[in-house]
Amino acid sequence: MARAPRRNANPRSESRTPGQIRLIGGQWRGRKLPVTDVVGLRPTTDRVRETLFNWLMQDTRGARVLDCFAGSGALSLEALSRFAASATMLELDSAAARQLMANLATLKADNGKVISGDSLAFLAKPAEAPYDIVFIDPPFRKGLLAPCIEHLSQNGYLRPGTWIYLETESELDMPALPAGWSLHREKVAGQVAFRLYQYRPTENPV
Repeated sequence: MARAPRRNANPRSESRTPGQIRLIGGQWRGRKLPVTDVVGLRPTTDRVRETLFNWLMQDTRGARVLDCFAGSGALSLEALSRFAASATMLELDSAAARQLMANLATLKADNGKVISGDSLAFLAKPAEAPYDIVFIDPPFRKGLLAPCIEHLSQNGYLRPGTWIYLETESELDMPALPAGWSLHREKVAGQVAFRLYQYRPTENPV
């Protein structure tokens, strides 16, 4: 969902006509929100989001959510619409981050927070507290998945029972997962594979 990192890019040169996302459930069901169209940003589709939140069922309500590569914010905003307690959104692209902040303001969602900057640098620091749901939807073919998983596992971002959602290109060979990541559900939709894990530290990796 988040775009490919470009540390020295000029947002004006890369920005295009904004698109939209539509929230599909919860208190803001049917709301359409603008998305800054930057290179590599691909919002999670309605169909995939519907499947994911059916998997999560009632676990979203009251959850602390971390979105590691927020992009359009589709996953975090969907979680907040379904009454997550809070959502922290990490986004490298400054234009996309500003749009996320504007969309939170439009929704009057003061329980959403956008952190503009490098996700891996943020995750390399110890967590203030673990999260209940973690979304990992990195830019495709950039090698970001494995270090993201490592940081999450080593720096206190997970607790027993945390749900971890991975969205990747379907051809990707999954890296070895840390002990305790238990596969709950998985599907492929076109060129996208998506999987839901639960952190169970007494179990072996899938």
